[in-house]
Amino acid sequence: MSFSLSNGNDSKKFKGDIRGPGIPSRVIHVRKLPNDINEAEVISLGLPFGKVTNLLMLKGKNQAFIEMNTEDAAQTMVSYYSSVTPVIRNHPIFMQYSNHKELKTDNSPNQVRAQAALQAVNAVQAGGMPMAGGVDASGGMGGHSPVLRVIVENLFYPVTLDVLHQIFSKLGTVLKIITFTKNNQFQALLQYSDGLTAQHAKLSLDGQNIYNACCTLRINFSKLTSLNVKYNNDKSRDYTRPDLPTGDSQPSIDHQAMAAAFGAPGIISANPYAGAHAFPPAFAIQQATGLTMHGVPGGLAQLTMPVAAAAAAAGRMGFHQLSGGHCVMLVSNLNPEVITPQCLFILFGVYGDVMRVKILFNKKENALIQMSDGTQAQLAMSHLNGQRLHGKALRVTLSKHTNVQLPREGHEDQGLTKDYSNSPLHRFKKPGSKNYSNIFPPSATLHLSNIPPSVVEDDLKMLFASSGAMVKAFKFFQKDRKMALVQMSSVEEAIESLIEFHNHDLGENHHLRVSFSKSTI
Repeated sequence: MSFSLSNGNDSKKFKGDIRGPGIPSRVIHVRKLPNDINEAEVISLGLPFGKVTNLLMLKGKNQAFIEMNTEDAAQTMVSYYSSVTPVIRNHPIFMQYSNHKELKTDNSPNQVRAQAALQAVNAVQAGGMPMAGGVDASGGMGGHSPVLRVIVENLFYPVTLDVLHQIFSKLGTVLKIITFTKNNQFQALLQYSDGLTAQHAKLSLDGQNIYNACCTLRINFSKLTSLNVKYNNDKSRDYTRPDLPTGDSQPSIDHQAMAAAFGAPGIISANPYAGAHAFPPAFAIQQATGLTMHGVPGGLAQLTMPVAAAAAAAGRMGFHQLSGGHCVMLVSNLNPEVITPQCLFILFGVYGDVMRVKILFNKKENALIQMSDGTQAQLAMSHLNGQRLHGKALRVTLSKHTNVQLPREGHEDQGLTKDYSNSPLHRFKKPGSKNYSNIFPPSATLHLSNIPPSVVEDDLKMLFASSGAMVKAFKFFQKDRKMALVQMSSVEEAIESLIEFHNHDLGENHHLRVSFSKSTI
């Protein structure tokens, strides 16, 4: 079957595909393209999955046909784009198998242009000349690795794999992402379909902030040319292989693999810098300038908004709601002899406002903790997973539950479930509160505040030693005697001391405030 195409008249002659019953074909019918689309942009949709052997543009109908070199390549492409909708210039693109088994094209001006674009792309893929046609705004060569190494500096707010995917897929098709922590920094390896797209992304995104004045992207080319992803979960993902296991049944394996590959565990341990302007989630949206770059109107302020606001805005702005909206965590490997809802409320309250805590009746070494939003849950999880409490290493994961149920009236659960939604001890109720900029990983040094004038150094040392812990050092702040640092003999002792003495009544209507410090004495 040949297409008779005359210049500018293609939409009249060609009636479009009659939808088949989804039978795989090398030819893919692409619909709802933007008006000003060019050939190279359409070809780039197919590049990650194999060689594009032919192209037919139907600009009058906002449609195109892409022919792949094999049916397998076409199947992978259709399967990938059915789970990740491609977006070109803010237009979601739709595709399906064509009824046609191959494209036969003629010598019309439209087709000559399409063939020239195909040849240019093939030359670039073979490492030849730079591409004309606009896929790569820099006009650079295609000799770079398609894998980028991304470091997030000033990590005040946790950056999830999904946030990275939303940002980087604005510039091309992201095939794989692996996140990890190295040198106390959150990093990621991210694989594009080709080196040209990776180069464009690096030029567009390097040095930009994800949130206002924090979470700065530092991007380099990786020495790796391909990533090997074993699990699809919140730490790693292969978007071309939706069949991969999550690895949940063997939670330690992916972390061990990560440690072997990068010399660091696979859990994000966010280490925010004091200098970051740390705004709370809802506040950040009003303040955010975020990323502004060609092809991403409005920047990323809206993309990376925290979950509570994302739900309200998702429909209005046409973005998928960020996954990671889970605000309930499952905490396991607790010491059932000593653990109470109150101590979990105080500890997790360092990283967000705890709404409810439920210690499981039949498995008292497990608890569910509900935070006020998903970002706080991510933050608490990234800081507390693996920390030791009463001799046991905590395991913190996101729960499948969306909220923690209170016991029904008349059903007493021995005080194992507590509702803290109206607690006066929440640290993050006020937008712009200083507590947002003082979130640090658990450390052996504690920051004390709200100390009344009559309380002296020995009083506080004796207080912290009264639980059996060892106080190694103590120092009042020179400029403000309401604050002090106290150093315990270990991080575990400091965690237990924070739980014990946060909100301790020091008299004169002063309740002690305790948090983790980034300083040492």
